[in-house]
Amino acid sequence: MTYVIVALAIFAIILIFKAVKTVPQGNAYTVERFGRFTRVLQPGLHMITPFIDRIGARINVMENVLEVPEQDVITKDNAMVAVDGVLFFQVMEPASAAYEVNDLHRAIINLTMTNIRTVMGSMDLDELLSQRDRISGAILAVVDEATSAWGVKVTRVEIKDIEPPRDLVDSMARQMKAERDKRATILDAEGDKQSAILHAEGHKQSAILEAEGRRESAYREAEARERAAQAEAKATRDVSGAIERGDMQAINYFVAQKYVDALKALADAPNQKILFVPVESAGMIGALGSVTEIVREAFGGGGGASAKSTSQASSASTARTSAPRTRSAASVPETYVSPAMHVAHPASPWDPS
Repeated sequence: MTYVIVALAIFAIILIFKAVKTVPQGNAYTVERFGRFTRVLQPGLHMITPFIDRIGARINVMENVLEVPEQDVITKDNAMVAVDGVLFFQVMEPASAAYEVNDLHRAIINLTMTNIRTVMGSMDLDELLSQRDRISGAILAVVDEATSAWGVKVTRVEIKDIEPPRDLVDSMARQMKAERDKRATILDAEGDKQSAILHAEGHKQSAILEAEGRRESAYREAEARERAAQAEAKATRDVSGAIERGDMQAINYFVAQKYVDALKALADAPNQKILFVPVESAGMIGALGSVTEIVREAFGGGGGASAKSTSQASSASTARTSAPRTRSAASVPETYVSPAMHVAHPASPWDPS
């Protein structure tokens, strides 16, 4: 009896072990009854019929990644390139993945490699290197459609490396360098052109402004000369009017001012250091009296005594200056012009004093 009880206990333990199944999270088990698929066990604790039901396939329903091996692809323009990639997929129907295809991973890899050659072989090398997103999208659409019957969802296909031959890479590098040199040359030429245009515009504006400045300067100078001529004419008219009215001091002042200006210009000459005043300066002062006498006679006399007084004053000045003297340039006008400018005529009716 003891042996029977022990045997029954061992058999019960085996039955429990066969009947109770625990499915881990992220997995799904298929149940087969006498070799036929019956149901799928989801993650958790489950009971099956011992010796009748058994676990068929253990399927990983998490997202999986597969490395696509490197392979050679001939492009549309007959360039040989080496390509590899990576693929992400997830089992959506464990029963289909377990019973619709044999060796799911190898089937997906081979299908992906075939479609890579198909898609990339229909493109030029330049398109191949610059349009990886387009390549990945095309391969993903084809592979996902083909694997949907296996209960698999392909989520992403990425091309990792595209390696052209070494000589082709060198040729591409030379082509790229030539293209960049061309762009640099064009940019330099554009810069020189723009610089020349700006310089020409600057010279043009400068010439225009300079011409406008000369025109404005000429206009101002002409206006100044016109104003000076008008002032001179007015002064001459005023002196002429004063002479007509019998004012002898006006012509004396006019002639003396010109004489002083002439002496000042002579004294200010850069090559003149010493000024010799000759006897003729006194004669000039005497000439002022003679001019006054002529004007008095022209206006009808009445000032003979004054003219005589002026002549005497001029003779006295001539006597005083008969001997030549040496004076500095600054003192000449004060010494010899002031007697002519301030001649006293007590008997003259035109004497302003």
